[in-house]
Amino acid sequence: MSTEVPFKISIPDTQLELLRKKLDLITFPDELEDAGSRYGVPLADIKRLVARWKDGFNWRVEEAKLNEEMPQFTREIEVSDGHGTLNVHYVHKRSEVDGAVPLLFVHGWPGSFIESRKILPLLTESSRDGDFPSFHVVALSLPGFGFSEAPKKSGFTPDYHAEVGHKLMLSLGYNEYVTQGGDWGYITRKIAMKYGGTHSKAWHTNMSMGFPPLNPLSHPILFLQWMLTPYSEPEKAGFARWKQFQKEENGYYILQCNKPQTVGYALADSPVGLLGWIYEGLVNWTDEYPWTDDEVLTWISIYLFSRAGPTAPFRIYYEAQHSKDSGFISLTGGNPKIPMGVSRFPKDMVVAPMSWIKTTGNVVFAGDHTSVGTNKGGGHFAAYEKPEALVEDLRNMFGRGGPAFGITSKKGGYFEK
Repeated sequence: MSTEVPFKISIPDTQLELLRKKLDLITFPDELEDAGSRYGVPLADIKRLVARWKDGFNWRVEEAKLNEEMPQFTREIEVSDGHGTLNVHYVHKRSEVDGAVPLLFVHGWPGSFIESRKILPLLTESSRDGDFPSFHVVALSLPGFGFSEAPKKSGFTPDYHAEVGHKLMLSLGYNEYVTQGGDWGYITRKIAMKYGGTHSKAWHTNMSMGFPPLNPLSHPILFLQWMLTPYSEPEKAGFARWKQFQKEENGYYILQCNKPQTVGYALADSPVGLLGWIYEGLVNWTDEYPWTDDEVLTWISIYLFSRAGPTAPFRIYYEAQHSKDSGFISLTGGNPKIPMGVSRFPKDMVVAPMSWIKTTGNVVFAGDHTSVGTNKGGGHFAAYEKPEALVEDLRNMFGRGGPAFGITSKKGGYFEK
């Protein structure tokens, strides 16, 4: 096994100076008087953010905060089928509880390891009174994202990303672990399929995907429930949101699936182009989350200053679309047998009914934040938008009395008494 190397973010001054020069040379497009956000990101938003980026935003301050709050490391991971060795970046924070539950967190796009920033202290927190379980947390930077090395050749499908996450956990000594993720973090389903039972003991996702249980032979009970139970109002709202997303928000996905290199030229060269491309998702895929300008610029800067550049993360879309699975995250090939948990948030891009979700795995826990009147809310970036709600669900799933308690250790994340 390779050794763990401590890592600190330290962007060269030359890159910061180049950014300033490019911001000084920006040419803004025109905008229709009544455009609003119907045509894309409003010009006023971009001008405000660019002004802050030029005069006010301090990357060195944000860089220092990330280094202080998030213990970071790199490690060499050997990938199968000739993909060679990749130097992988990750956050690793252990709980003071020896028997804490090892948890692999996997981000998506346009997120990064920063998505784990708020849940990290909550999950690793411990309770002497046994009020809740504690976790050892590993937050992987997917190959090509953040400060992980990018794949060197084509064909690096989500299966290989899953392999990297699994091998990382083993290299850290976590022979048994659980996982959590949404968006591309749904590769944890592949981890559950490939390594479930022996190593991956349970998985939790906030990506509530699924298909209707049309086959009464494979899902007889779900089929009857689906036929006899009308959809709830939140589920109807979820269908409407998915329809709206497919009609109005899906352009990025088509481009990144089909021509990632072409769109990459623009976004690798133009910081403002990259800002507009990502900012739109941050706003539209959240539940009115109150982004500060500095938060937005920090998320964008991680992509701009990433090890492989902002084009590399797009390629996972192409590889998934053109693989044998042919899709974002394939739900074909059978289901994982290990326990599955799901948390539904109302403003995610996909909010499937529970009867659909249960066709994708062995669902033992469901955290529902979609009901009218709960006032919980939340969208696509649950770990960042609603960290307390997501952590509460994980504690309820893996804590005492939960359906997955003790699945990696008899201590189950608690101090011994």
